Amino acid sequence: MNAPQADHLKAVSDAALGEDEQAAQNYFDQLISEDSRVEPRDWMPEGYRKTLTRQVSQHAHSEIIGMQPEANWITRAPSLKRKAILMAKVQDEAGHGLYLYSAAETLGTPRDVLNQQLLDGKAKYSSIFNYPARTWADIGAIGWLVDGAAICNQVPLCRASYGPYGRAMVRICKEESFHQRQGWEILYELSHGTPEQKQMAQDAVNRFYGPALQMFGPPDEDSPNSKQSMAWNIKRFSNDELRQRFVDMMVPQAEALGLTLPDPDLKWNEERGHYDYGKLDWNEFKSVISGHGPCNVQRMQRRRAAHSEGAWVREAAAEYARKMEAHNAELIGA
Repeated sequence: MNAPQADHLKAVSDAALGEDEQAAQNYFDQLISEDSRVEPRDWMPEGYRKTLTRQVSQHAHSEIIGMQPEANWITRAPSLKRKAILMAKVQDEAGHGLYLYSAAETLGTPRDVLNQQLLDGKAKYSSIFNYPARTWADIGAIGWLVDGAAICNQVPLCRASYGPYGRAMVRICKEESFHQRQGWEILYELSHGTPEQKQMAQDAVNRFYGPALQMFGPPDEDSPNSKQSMAWNIKRFSNDELRQRFVDMMVPQAEALGLTLPDPDLKWNEERGHYDYGKLDWNEFKSVISGHGPCNVQRMQRRRAAHSEGAWVREAAAEYARKMEAHNAELIGA
């Protein structure tokens, strides 16, 4: 084959490849415009894949790291009933992490790579889990405020355009509803107890209210990924829209608890049909996200220690799986 012929064949091949990719892009665009689901075997833009891998893996990391502040209170919960409920909740969080890692893997990045990114400090997780749970009331505040914010943020994700993520969120949100109810019950018991118990509940709400509002991410004008995620139907609402929904939801709940949300600017705006609320400390948020929160170092030290100490479990599970696979192969061969 001479050089002109080779160049011609390459041009034809490139044109065919370009047509195939354009057809795939058109099909992807059609799925998004029709509000349908993108599945792992479907073609997707690299930006879509990267955005989802980052979001889903960070969500998974948050569930795993989020076990720490609550697990620390299992042995100190005030009754056997409270211990059992809290233990079940922590187990749920571990399960949420596994669902989400499984969903993230379908995008092409192995779980061990995602996990190593967290251990190396290259991946982020929710800023809220870098705050300490100082009292039993903090466990109530985490359940009511933090899991309440999670529900507000995650229920729309049940309709995320990426199928494995949306389906994982359906079960997660059902369990998060139980978690918020658990937090509500703790705070209700404390706020209707002795004056000291009510003050403990109020102090916990004071500590976690601001960080819970920051969980939705920075203001829309400072959120570089939010607009594109909404265009791809990964997210359904902007950070500020979700934050407003959360505030509107929590005010009447706080009144029912007999507690006060720590915001002097919080008031009903008749014209907007929403509650106005004060400015959040975004400098604190940026500091925590960048690794300078009260518990950032401790959380990662414990995560790395748990990973190291659990190596034998992973090795045993892998060996068992290998033996079972070999055994099944022998049975098929026989």
